[in-house]
Amino acid sequence: MQRPPIKHCKNCGHAVVYRLPDDGDTKERAVCPVCNTVHYENPLTVVGTIPAWGDKVLLCKRNIEPRFGKWTLPAGFMELNETVAEGAARETTEEAGAQFEMGEFFSLVNIARVGQVHLFYRAQLLSDQFDPGFETQEARLFTEDEVPWDEIAFRTVGETLKRYFADRSKGQFGIHVFDIT
Repeated sequence: MQRPPIKHCKNCGHAVVYRLPDDGDTKERAVCPVCNTVHYENPLTVVGTIPAWGDKVLLCKRNIEPRFGKWTLPAGFMELNETVAEGAARETTEEAGAQFEMGEFFSLVNIARVGQVHLFYRAQLLSDQFDPGFETQEARLFTEDEVPWDEIAFRTVGETLKRYFADRSKGQFGIHVFDIT
């Protein structure tokens, strides 16, 4: 799922051309032939949390596409002017309406084929009451055995959950960096 190419200059509106920039760059970029602005296409950053309540984790049933009706951790695209942790907290509040305390950084997942990087933090829930936003049909707590593994929306979430439960069973959490190809 590649994003469509840039067609017009964000600076002056003229149609761009794809070529090597004059600055010695080694990749073709969208370059404006009128104002010479070089437009870079960079990965999108997805941020979220693994909210825990005792031996359970909070999952959200998606009320939007893609993967409508599937379960996911509270996560979404990072916004400008926020840190990774701030974005993860915002998404958890927006999607789950959860009260929580942010924990340690947990995982970084590269998905180069779709131009995304996913980052997750552990979080400690302060209540088992939730007020999900419009993107979520239902927010619910699951033990590891109760997780609807066949209905997880995204592979990044499933792999992050597997690593979370493995670390929890060892009694020690690490930082996980992995690629999904």
